[in-house]
Amino acid sequence: MSAMIRSMTGFGSAAFEADGVRGSLELRSVNSRHLKLNFRLPHWAEPAEEAIREVLHARLSRGHVDVTVRGETTAVTTGPAVDVACLDAYLALFRRLRDEHGIVGEPDLSLVAQLDGVLVEGDADAEEGADPGVLAAAAARALEELLEMRRREGARLAEELRARLAAIGERVKAAEQAAPQRLEAERDRLRQAVAELTGELHVDEDRLAREIAILADRWDVREEIVRARAHLAAFEELLDLPEEEPVGKRFGFLSQELLREINTIGSKANDAGIARQVVEAKNELETLREQIENVE
Repeated sequence: MSAMIRSMTGFGSAAFEADGVRGSLELRSVNSRHLKLNFRLPHWAEPAEEAIREVLHARLSRGHVDVTVRGETTAVTTGPAVDVACLDAYLALFRRLRDEHGIVGEPDLSLVAQLDGVLVEGDADAEEGADPGVLAAAAARALEELLEMRRREGARLAEELRARLAAIGERVKAAEQAAPQRLEAERDRLRQAVAELTGELHVDEDRLAREIAILADRWDVREEIVRARAHLAAFEELLDLPEEEPVGKRFGFLSQELLREINTIGSKANDAGIARQVVEAKNELETLREQIENVE
């Protein structure tokens, strides 16, 4: 079965035109433990933020996503308009000058037309806010593009993860095969050490067998091997889940448990060959843990 995991890295964009504005909506995502949406909207697009948020929450579970809306107005302005508040302020000032300083005269249209800020350009329709439905639809189109990129990146990640898992499995297998040889080597070492100390070739085999049995129990890594293989199998199962299933957090948990078993095998190794396998397995696991940071 082909891998269905998704990366958290991606980009998508969509054009739109509505309410006198022509523009584009862009989505950029990177890895994050949770879903975080960061909006960069012009003021006319702010009423659509909640609608866009709903579109993204419906399809995404993790990742830091930047939502950027850009556009330019295509609407025809309504022509000159009067800033009534500004005009009232000027008239109040004229009345105060007249009353306090005895200045004679009344402001006329010619004077009003020259006053700074009184006559302004009329607002375009877009200034009232773009239709949230149009921007939500653009967000949905951009999201499809983003998800497709995350799928492609997820397929590449899956190949890398499978390679790392196979390498770790080989190291675990090598450690398992080497484990029994430790006891044989230790038995021979003990027999030779006793002979050298006593000067006798005969060794109490029963006593030697008891000592080896104690070491066998202390060095036994069979349970750790079984659990490590179970974790590796669980990784493989998660790789084949449908893409709607976010697996990144479960990957993180499994990697911690796998590291625990590998470390325990290393602590029980008492063998240079097994120790080397443990080191190599941990190196592969470290690379795997870096890669799963970007899995949704």
